[in-house]
Amino acid sequence: MKYPDANALVVRKVYRTLKDSCFTELRWAVYRWCDYLGISPSRWEIKESPLEFTYTNNDGNKQKIYFRGLDDPLKVTSITVEHGYLCWMWIEEAYEIGKEDDFNMLDESIRGAIPEETGLFKQITLTFNPWNEHHWIKARFFDNPDDETLAMTTNYLCNEWLDAADLKVFETMRLNNPRRYRVAGLGDWGIVEGLIFENWEEKAFDINKVREMESVKSAFGLDFGYTNDPSAFFCGLIDVTAKTIWVFDEIYKTGMSNEAIYEEITKAGYAKEKIRADSAEPKSIDRLYNLGLSHIHRARKGKDSINNGIDYIQDFHIIVHPRCVNFLTEISNYTWDTDTKTGKRLNKPIDDFNHLMDAMRYALEDFSKGEAFSFE
Repeated sequence: MKYPDANALVVRKVYRTLKDSCFTELRWAVYRWCDYLGISPSRWEIKESPLEFTYTNNDGNKQKIYFRGLDDPLKVTSITVEHGYLCWMWIEEAYEIGKEDDFNMLDESIRGAIPEETGLFKQITLTFNPWNEHHWIKARFFDNPDDETLAMTTNYLCNEWLDAADLKVFETMRLNNPRRYRVAGLGDWGIVEGLIFENWEEKAFDINKVREMESVKSAFGLDFGYTNDPSAFFCGLIDVTAKTIWVFDEIYKTGMSNEAIYEEITKAGYAKEKIRADSAEPKSIDRLYNLGLSHIHRARKGKDSINNGIDYIQDFHIIVHPRCVNFLTEISNYTWDTDTKTGKRLNKPIDDFNHLMDAMRYALEDFSKGEAFSFE
């Protein structure tokens, strides 16, 4: 609104994740600024299909905020503005962009001269939690920044918007999960050593072609969460003979009731699939069954079930579709725990980055132990 020739681009790795994050936040900001400046919100047209903001300025020209996902790179590189210049880009959850070349493509997409008399400038803003110290973002922007880079680390202690309940979340995290607190709370770079799964790769693949392979079976798993932990739904394909697992889809959200979980799974087209769910939540499983997930079953939990499941999966090569951003984050941070006194590795995983990892274990139980087992 301040720069009548400016347009902006908002990017996440996967387009479908934009609506519940950046789009919602910017809509809040638009209404807040309109109220503050005494401008009618009707000057803004906000569309959900496709996601797009249009502001009609005092001259009658239309400025845009575009939303794009890297899962459709052609739509990113082919952006042309109706009026003015594409000046600013916000990359949210930039940690999800695992390849520096993908960032370079985005960088190039807003290049182009802007007349000096406009007073405009070009700027890319990346926001993220620094989960892994080996990420290319650290090397490029923090370890070896050029003279056009401003790298800042902020944390919850300087966040004026947090209320007492928010602060309590971080204090609980500090006591119960110091590793996550150092990263999500204090903004320190995560040190990732002792990964549990190392034989994996991020790679786009044709799901239908994999499904057509005679020895491939589907596998679906559900781990429950709510307030702080997400409910996580794993969608995979497995070839036991070829020792390969393909991860092709996911659902990963906090604050979901059983009804919301059912709606998300149904909307995604997986309501008729056989689903293994966390046996610690029998009431939730019964509710989902009554809602319509007629093939949902309890996962088998017992002594050493976590380590046995991990042992089984470690023999497989795991191929992760790029759209499964939460799975990629978890598998690249899921490590063996450490004894805080001795510093030695323990024979158990950390209680973090494990929601989709647990859902994957549940999904693959029938293959690791056979389908003869029954609760009936």
